[in-house]
Amino acid sequence: MTLTPSPEGVSVSARDFPTNKGGLCQKGWTSAEVLSVIDRITTPLLRGASGGLEPTSWEQALAFIAQRVQSLQTEHGMDSIGVFGGGGLTNEKAYQLGKFTRTVLRSRHIDYNGRFCMSSAAAAGNRAFGIDRGLPFPLADAGSADAILLLGSNVADTMPPLVQHLAGVRDRGGLLVVDPRRSATAALTADGAGVHLQPLPGTDLTLLLGVLHLVIAHGHADEAYLEDRVSGWDEVRRSVALWWPERVADITGVAEGTLRRTVEVLAAASPAAGGRGAMVLSGRGVEQHTDGTDTVTAAINLALALGLPGRPASGYGCLTGQGNGQGGREHGQKADQLPGYRSIEDPAARAYVASVWGVDPETLPGKGVPAVQLLDKLGTEVRALFVHGANVLVSAPDALAVRARVEALDLLVVCDFVPSETALLADVVLPVTQWAEEEGTMTSLEGRILRRRKAIDPPGQARSELTILADLARELGSTVHFDTAPAEVFDELARASAGGVADYSGLSHAILDEEVAGFHWPVPLGSTGSPRIFVRRFGHADGRARMVPVSPGSPQDDLRPGAPLYLVTGRVLAQYQSGAQTRRVPALAKSAPAAFVELHPALAGRYGIEDGDDVRVTSVRGSAVARARITSTIRPDTVFMPFHWSGVGMANAVTNSATDPISGMPEFKVCAVDIARVATELLEEDIHELAR
Repeated sequence: MTLTPSPEGVSVSARDFPTNKGGLCQKGWTSAEVLSVIDRITTPLLRGASGGLEPTSWEQALAFIAQRVQSLQTEHGMDSIGVFGGGGLTNEKAYQLGKFTRTVLRSRHIDYNGRFCMSSAAAAGNRAFGIDRGLPFPLADAGSADAILLLGSNVADTMPPLVQHLAGVRDRGGLLVVDPRRSATAALTADGAGVHLQPLPGTDLTLLLGVLHLVIAHGHADEAYLEDRVSGWDEVRRSVALWWPERVADITGVAEGTLRRTVEVLAAASPAAGGRGAMVLSGRGVEQHTDGTDTVTAAINLALALGLPGRPASGYGCLTGQGNGQGGREHGQKADQLPGYRSIEDPAARAYVASVWGVDPETLPGKGVPAVQLLDKLGTEVRALFVHGANVLVSAPDALAVRARVEALDLLVVCDFVPSETALLADVVLPVTQWAEEEGTMTSLEGRILRRRKAIDPPGQARSELTILADLARELGSTVHFDTAPAEVFDELARASAGGVADYSGLSHAILDEEVAGFHWPVPLGSTGSPRIFVRRFGHADGRARMVPVSPGSPQDDLRPGAPLYLVTGRVLAQYQSGAQTRRVPALAKSAPAAFVELHPALAGRYGIEDGDDVRVTSVRGSAVARARITSTIRPDTVFMPFHWSGVGMANAVTNSATDPISGMPEFKVCAVDIARVATELLEEDIHELAR
């Protein structure tokens, strides 16, 4: 994407690029409008005696923060300060935020909203391959595949330019989509283009075990590949023996014939059978569960059994949901990681990174806790929270409980450029630069490191987080050095990542400026990058992939009397994440103005609900109210809500904060609810109560 300044403002144009092939979604075309929204924050804000946020100077804001942080740490210890980052921060900002937390605040309590995004896939990828890179191959490889199994990802709405890469596989009848809704992506399987599998929410793992059972039963496993490149195959082979097709069909609701057809398509496409290639790609729909890591492991087991990873136009990959969802977790925002995707518990990694930072490794804190656990500690163990690039009051599960915990904090500092719901609750709001107003780098879903270039100056007193963190470090009396020029911060990041899994040491802004298509990591010194990382070996010391037997669990909040339906949540084309930015763009707000509840005609008939009625969706945690959309494209035992809105339509007031024990991923995608038609006067009472 190219942003062009003009006397009238700025204009956006598409740029031909291997990933998007010159395409942009509606959010991309309108992205320049966010730069100048009417309520853009342009000056520091401090909560005053009146109780409201009032303009203040940078000097006063930073001095206030420093005094409160020092007081709280004196009284409650270093870990009383928490930091919550975001997957939209540049690599430089994410790196600096992790460094600041561990060297200046010296707190272990840092995590980021990517924990809600790719953490289960990351955990499964590390377990199986020894490396977590969203796609271990360029996205363009998908265009050559004969089959793609797309698990829980509605790419037609969430990343429309990607659909171009599905044209070839659709022409060959190989698009296989797993989704309890007939989403825009699932609809692409029509007219012989593929197969739509519509399982009961929470049964994706069972479905994958059933598919692998059939792969084995019909002799489609690539035994030579498994013998040469994989460990654990015998255990996995035995573990899926119980998942015969009739049993799987009964549990998932996916017909036995559909299961068999899926296996036929995948097997014929695999290189071992002479096909062009096959891919297994996962998204949040199968990952945001308490067994999300095991579900992705089952997907990887299937890919390995067919001999896909490391082969042309083949493999397993995860589709990211945020602009820097990949790079944002590689350099220190995650609770357990140091730059270069190093473990913070590895003594050698601690010593090396500490040497780059000029600190004693003994002063670095240990591993923190995942995002949901961090939010659970607010107001008790964690007394102050810094929020960068996130809107936890809308995006976190069980959001009403999160709000209560945020309100119990002694200090909330939010860095943002619009008054999000979280910013409006803050004690201090610091105005920051947006994407077009700063230099830096991002890392795409392919592990492709890209340059972000400044096009315009920021408004008012907005500053980069790089400057803010350096200023705060000085206010707090730290002697640790913090560069503020993005190119210099990247150079330090590159040194800190050297020798790590995500090695950027062979790059600089100057090198990236010479290659507009970027470089796929790892890029050690002297390398030209690694577009396809599993061709010869996997990331474990012995070079082999690991298969791990897994078995299904049940949703933590399962169906019961009083809660007979499943709620699933997701995104819509015109909105993004918590909506803090996109809800402010008139064209996007007009296209998707409010939350809705999608339900099947049979279900609507049972509850006396008509299209356009207000419907209350209730769980044990809370409720949300939105307009009914009656459609036959969803299962009759399931309702769907998008999660982009706050207020009475906030889907995350209902969702469950139970987490995957391995990844810390919350179970956004399934919980037990009841529904009811809402009279207009009752809805007005809800709105008035919310306003109060």
